[in-house]
Amino acid sequence: MSDVKSKPVDKMSFEEALAELEGIVRQLEAGEVELEKSIAIYERGAALKAHCEARLKSAELKVEQIVQGAGGPTTEPAAFD
Repeated sequence: MSDVKSKPVDKMSFEEALAELEGIVRQLEAGEVELEKSIAIYERGAALKAHCEARLKSAELKVEQIVQGAGGPTTEPAAFD
């Protein structure tokens, strides 16, 4: 991550956003970034985190729709043998 504003967050895939977020965490944990840059990358990290959460929620909803099927949730009688 050479530039804090390298790519608009909303144009990133989940994997791109997660990789950049992991890089930001490593930089901040190392503690070798000057204060102003730390604030800027922390802000970018917050945006990346929100983006990742939204992408995960969207994927979760899609999987739920697939599992439920086009007709919605179905129920079957339980067999107690």
